Amino acid sequence: MYSHTRRIGSVGRYGVRTGKKIREEIKKIEEAGRASVCPNCSKKLKRSAPGIWACDFCKLKFAGGSYTPVTMKATAEEQSIV
Repeated sequence: MYSHTRRIGSVGRYGVRTGKKIREEIKKIEEAGRASVCPNCSKKLKRSAPGIWACDFCKLKFAGGSYTPVTMKATAEEQSIV
């Protein structure tokens, strides 16, 4: 990574072309996507397409949110059912 992106991380590729708030939102979305783990085996997930998440270790494939495997609405529904 370049030295001028040390503080802001991966969104440093946008430079000054986009505003600070937009870059912060993008950074939050990217970090949440990278931190996602498989609900079956607790290994790292990969997004194969928008809304489709796949685990390379246990071969689990499931639908979720575009940028995160579980959406806020889905977690709220699960809590209301239980």
